[in-house]
Amino acid sequence: MTTTASSRLLQLALPLVKTHGFTREALSFSVLSLPTPHTQPLPDAAVTSLFGQGDDASRTLIHAWLDDARVQMSSSHSSNMREILKARLKANQPVLPHLPQAFALLASSSKYIPVDPSPILEHAAKVADQACWMAYSDAKEISWYIRRASISAIYAATELHQFTSPETTDEFLESLLDQSSDIEKSAAEVKLFGTYVWKSWAGIIKSSGVL
Repeated sequence: MTTTASSRLLQLALPLVKTHGFTREALSFSVLSLPTPHTQPLPDAAVTSLFGQGDDASRTLIHAWLDDARVQMSSSHSSNMREILKARLKANQPVLPHLPQAFALLASSSKYIPVDPSPILEHAAKVADQACWMAYSDAKEISWYIRRASISAIYAATELHQFTSPETTDEFLESLLDQSSDIEKSAAEVKLFGTYVWKSWAGIIKSSGVL
C-alpha cells in the first residue's frame, strides 16, 4: 500500500481506539472500514510493514490520535483559553481508559533512558503552543512565551488529574488557570508544575507494566 493508503487507514483506526485501544488490532481492523472494505483484517505482517514493528505501530497510532485531537481543538474557533483547553480535554473522554497506557508507551520509546516522560511533555507543549496562538495571537513576545510555558504545565497537570478524576477535570483546570492569571506568578509556577508532572508520570509509567 502507498503512504496515502497508510495515512487513510490511520484515520480509519482512530474511531476504533475507543473499543480496541491504541493497539495493532485497531490498526488491523481499520481496513474493514474502507468504502470497499476487505473481508478480513490486515495480517500482522501488513501492520508491521505499514506502521512499524511491535509497539512502534501503537506509537504511530497514538501520535496520529494526538494530532487529530489538536485539530478538533482548533476547530472550536474560540479565543478563550479556558474553553480551548476544555475542548482539548473533552477529546480525551472517549478513550480515557486507554490514555495512561498509551502515554506510558510513548515514554518507553527511548533507547537510552528506561523511563523518559519527555514525549508526554512535548505533547503538552504542542497543545499549549496551538492554544496560545488561538488565545494570545497579539501578545508581546516575552509574555507569549511565558504564557505558553505556563499553559503547557497547567495542561499536563490537568490531564494527569483527568485520568483519576474525570468528573472534576474542568474545575481543576479552572483553579490552576485562576492561580496563574498573573503573568509574573505564572513564570514562577512553571517549574513547580513541571516537576510535579515529571515525577507523576515517572511513577505512572513504572507501575504501568509497560517496562
